[in-house]
Amino acid sequence: MISETAIDYLNEVLDIMEANSINKYTIDWTDFRAKVFEKAATAQSIPETYDGIREALIMLEDNHSIYYQPGGSRITVALKCEDQTLTLPQLPSNIGYVKINAFSGSSNSTAAISFAAQIQNQIQSQDHDEMIGWIVDLRNNGGGNMWPMIAGIGPILGEGVAGYFIQPDNYEYSWGYSAGASIADEEYIVTQLDEFYELLTPNPKVAVLLNGGVASSGEVMAISFINRPNTRSFGAPTCGLSTSNTMFTLSDNARLFLTTAYLADRNKNQFGGEVAPDVMMGNQAALQSAIEWIEE
Repeated sequence: MISETAIDYLNEVLDIMEANSINKYTIDWTDFRAKVFEKAATAQSIPETYDGIREALIMLEDNHSIYYQPGGSRITVALKCEDQTLTLPQLPSNIGYVKINAFSGSSNSTAAISFAAQIQNQIQSQDHDEMIGWIVDLRNNGGGNMWPMIAGIGPILGEGVAGYFIQPDNYEYSWGYSAGASIADEEYIVTQLDEFYELLTPNPKVAVLLNGGVASSGEVMAISFINRPNTRSFGAPTCGLSTSNTMFTLSDNARLFLTTAYLADRNKNQFGGEVAPDVMMGNQAALQSAIEWIEE
């Protein structure tokens, strides 16, 4: 028979899921709870509830939620997004190239500021009066923390709202860029660069490169460029984790990263799965097509 400790812990986890899951209005929570408790029917301790927690993650059907045990080990059924082999491009001198990789860490840490500054340094070191456009390479960006990425690419992305988080009860808040900072809900500064770069020619033509290794916060970046003027994306569809997770700390200091919102573009078109490029093709063909489109 399951212990009171296990019952209380599972109820703690399930209460958070029921109140906040992206699928909270489509799940039969009575049946959901019954199946979770069935999986953990003999649990006497918190670690013995993990089979039930895994079952819960499966039944959430968001493909993105993750449970981290207090020691750091994780339970996940999230989609696996595999990187692909990439070659460095050779570009005409009048086309800039910026690679945005994944970033893990807090939004306003020294590492986050350094990461954003490194992206802006990529931009500044290439910018000149004869530039006709930029390639933003998101390929193999598996995600992490989006805010330093936005702060870094801001000079090319441009000022203002770039996308939205939309929760199942239709509450929404935006992300975007302003004066060296990533901005939440049009007013809250998240990652701020004290010294930031401005393009010599603002609002440039931009080609975005995508592949199946782009996931989660990488997909935030892909969506940020959708409906931006003079922009086109090339490559293959992204992994399909275009949703947002919120972290909940549990009573034993475990962490539940629960999927709580859809990503949406600046016109509030919702995603949730793959983000398809405007032009579908393989890695090298995508790069060449991006160059040709910018040169048109």
